[in-house]
Amino acid sequence: MIHLKQKTAFITGGTKGIGFGIAQALLAQGVSVAITGRDQDSVAQAVSALQSHCKNSQVRGYCADVGSFEALNGAAKAAIIDFGGVDLVVANAGVGHFAPVHELTLAQWHETIDTNLTGVFYTLKVFAEQLIAHQGYFISISSLAGTNFFATGSAYNASKFGVTGFTQAAMLDLREYGVKMTTIMPGSVATYFNNHTPDEKDFWKIQQEDIGQMVVDLIQMPPRTLPSKIEIRPTVPGGLK
Repeated sequence: MIHLKQKTAFITGGTKGIGFGIAQALLAQGVSVAITGRDQDSVAQAVSALQSHCKNSQVRGYCADVGSFEALNGAAKAAIIDFGGVDLVVANAGVGHFAPVHELTLAQWHETIDTNLTGVFYTLKVFAEQLIAHQGYFISISSLAGTNFFATGSAYNASKFGVTGFTQAAMLDLREYGVKMTTIMPGSVATYFNNHTPDEKDFWKIQQEDIGQMVVDLIQMPPRTLPSKIEIRPTVPGGLK
């Protein structure tokens, strides 16, 4: 088993939902964690909540939009200085705009692609040297929408199909340097995504802590083994029995 203490993780979109759940799971294992968010107040609130959840934890937050290379590069450099390096990167930040293609606006298209796909490229780009130097781990959060298309999903499908393909191709580029890469493709998750507020009706869905546990399990896999693409869905759809 790989010991995670003295490791550092950088998680984009870590202020709530899947990113927050991953941060909690890693902090519980003794990993130092850096998170990003687009709003300074939400970043500060998330850092405070994580510190309360995991006493004596090392966690910092950085305000950065992953769609801006300059902002993300600045956050990455700050985290590397603050923690002395980064071993694990989780590209999680994402948005969703859903509309028939003839009604989808240019702004909705660009925000979806810039955040969900280009943001993953930027995240890997700013940390590639660190990951090679540390023989680290890069995880992207794609979606089952990265392999299954649906009506009103043209922008979201395009972004997530792209994330899945990008991560797999980049994995082939970097594994010769000892860098491990995985894309996780969740189905229905109980999060705040797309203005949803989780409640008791979401009991049947994947929970954010489930994804967090999966990330912990992945990085503790034997070094010779790489699950490079993982589909994850609720055991029973809709909670039906």
